[in-house]
Amino acid sequence: MTEHEMPLITTLSFGLVMAFMFGLVAVRLRLPPIVGYLLAGVFLGPYTPGFVADAEIAKQLSEVGIVLLMFGVGLHFSLKDLWEVKKIAITGAFAQIVVSVVIGLGLAHLWGWKPEAGFVFGLACSVASTVVMMRALEDNHLLHSTIGKIAVGWLIVQDLVMVLALVLVPSLARSGGDETIHLEMILGGAVAMAKMALFVLVTLLLGYRALPGILHQVVATRSRELFTLAVLAVAVGVAFAAGMIFGVSLALGAFIAGMMLKESSLSKDIAERALPLQDAFAVLFFVAVGMLFNPTVIWEDPVSVILCVLTIMVGKSIASFVVVTAFRYPLRTGLLVTAGLGQIGEFSFVIATLALSFGILSSHAHDILLAGALISISLNPLTFVGSRLIHECVGATPRFAQFFSLPEDDDELAHLQPEEKKELARSLVVLIGAGQIGGYIYSHIDETRHELVIIETNREKVEILRERGYHAIAGDAGSFETLTDAMIDRAVAVVIAIPEAFEVGRIIEAIREIGPQAKIVIQDRYNFGAVDVEEMQVDLKVTGAEEIAKRMLSYLSTLR
Repeated sequence: MTEHEMPLITTLSFGLVMAFMFGLVAVRLRLPPIVGYLLAGVFLGPYTPGFVADAEIAKQLSEVGIVLLMFGVGLHFSLKDLWEVKKIAITGAFAQIVVSVVIGLGLAHLWGWKPEAGFVFGLACSVASTVVMMRALEDNHLLHSTIGKIAVGWLIVQDLVMVLALVLVPSLARSGGDETIHLEMILGGAVAMAKMALFVLVTLLLGYRALPGILHQVVATRSRELFTLAVLAVAVGVAFAAGMIFGVSLALGAFIAGMMLKESSLSKDIAERALPLQDAFAVLFFVAVGMLFNPTVIWEDPVSVILCVLTIMVGKSIASFVVVTAFRYPLRTGLLVTAGLGQIGEFSFVIATLALSFGILSSHAHDILLAGALISISLNPLTFVGSRLIHECVGATPRFAQFFSLPEDDDELAHLQPEEKKELARSLVVLIGAGQIGGYIYSHIDETRHELVIIETNREKVEILRERGYHAIAGDAGSFETLTDAMIDRAVAVVIAIPEAFEVGRIIEAIREIGPQAKIVIQDRYNFGAVDVEEMQVDLKVTGAEEIAKRMLSYLSTLR
């Protein structure tokens, strides 16, 4: 059979393979993988030589990607996180959206576009990529800091506004392209909002108890495959019903489905099953978006592309910086929040693609926006470096330093009081891994009379540990930054309670470089291959799960 006889398999195969290859190159170049996925789409699109994937099938596959992507957003939607920083998050998000829309309308007038095109263009420029932001916060060890909380709260507000925008875009298309807003558009928007409200009400009434109950019944079958299938059926089924019955977008339906299951006791299991599927199909979404992009716009209309990039990285960033500083947060907080928000991503593509399908945005406008997205995402890691350099330069200038002299509270252990930090410095043990062995150790650490800092890669587990009163950090224990945040240079011992042999070797090397005084305790069940464990200068190796934990605790009791 030829590729023409199997367009679905061909498109799926080429899409995933090219996304993997370009994504790997992007990561190697220290760029967000989204850049690679978009470039894979450009490579498979009609504007570059070589194989051209089936655009219609790619679009349908990307719809599944949007559904699962929005389902994941709803599943992780946290009113608690938003409530902690509600004032600055709501004020900042709306200020940024207003500024971006105003700039978009100004550019539309300059370029001779219709006002509704400028409105959608500005709206798409205003919302940052959740994936890029979360990755940047994790890489810079800021996710659980004050900076991280503000940025995540900001994203939540922006996402909610974009969810509403998905409802209003079709009504905007029916305005007839007039310069003024017609009564028809207002009525259309009101009807769309009413349909959305009815959908949310019906979904909450029927689904809030019914869907978790069904999933609990599935769990009782003890079939992992059936549970995964049930999660996928809920995400896609609710989204499809939203479109067919209420005329609501698939994206909104999936978001509401995720929200319904957020408070379920099975939410973590649902996320665990949905995330692999979400990641795979979200990649196809970005590939499909890339296929629509004509790269010739970069050299044929560079001025428009530059203005778009400036809108994303400078215009809305100034608005976010002004808001953060107006709330009297430290200069470092303002700079790093601004750096994280200086790009656009998933929702921008969803809004732009929807506007393109309704004829609000032209293909040229869509290309300008995609070029702006690619450039801003690619430059985003550099903005964090630039923010730190600006902070250092300003801090070295007495007059500016005095103006911005506000208490810094952005480190990972900011919630500790000074006397607590002193106590940690006197008798500190760092635990890496909070699994079975790690759980036994932190539950009995008081017996050793040591204070404990836990490093764990699972963010949700870190949140649970913090709620229980433990000092926990989310991050890679092999990273110098994470070890520094855990005050490894003051630790009397480091307990490594993770199962991966390669990771253990890498972590030990990092510890020996920046915390050579710390005793190192590991499990004696690793297969290090060619690595000589003795050369790692390990102080204690113990065998047997419970015995490992007990012996580790006993050893810690001897240290002071």
